[in-house]
Amino acid sequence: MLAFPIDKLKFDEKGLIPAIVVDATSREVLTLAYMNRESLAISLEKEMTCFWSRSRQELWLKGETSGNYQHIVAITADCDYDALTVYVDREGPACHEGTDSCFHNPMFESDTRKNFTMDGLYELLVGRKAEKKEGSYTTYLFEKGRDKILKKVGEECTEVIIAGKADDHKETTYEIADLAYHIMVLMVDMGLTVDDIRRELASRHIIDHKIKQEKMTGDNQ
Repeated sequence: MLAFPIDKLKFDEKGLIPAIVVDATSREVLTLAYMNRESLAISLEKEMTCFWSRSRQELWLKGETSGNYQHIVAITADCDYDALTVYVDREGPACHEGTDSCFHNPMFESDTRKNFTMDGLYELLVGRKAEKKEGSYTTYLFEKGRDKILKKVGEECTEVIIAGKADDHKETTYEIADLAYHIMVLMVDMGLTVDDIRRELASRHIIDHKIKQEKMTGDNQ
């Protein structure tokens, strides 16, 4: 559903507007591209990203040659209406170099303000399984195998229940973190990814949204 007309957007002197493309599930920034009125209209009609190539001076439907299509979930304009954020479900990598995101060249990271992410933790665990670091608890779990990992998941579930029943917020937070870590170890051991879980949760959100709509429709009849 189009919330406002394209004419409300402010294109630059070359008739272009920057479009920041973001993975709708992981919220990872995939690329920065440009759209003109025609490519934006095509994007809205097809619900697939279409850009204007500044180097080739032509329209560019993402995935047309590579098969790495980007299906549009939502588009948001900034406060000045001169830039767009495009949320997509992607098929394959976003970058022509074969990486998920075009932004894959680290330049700087603060030593005191490092950004923790579940994806970062997952990659660390994958690394521990591939190259087992001596003395690492994660390595110990992988070496002991699936039964040991499952046993720890069960133990941490119990700890969460006990802390939650006691209404102890600090302890519950601690135990949930322990549980999340051991679940991610299990995921790595089974070959499940964070994106697998995101997609499953996203599918449930869609189903829940449809149920709510149906209920509201029934209530109004």
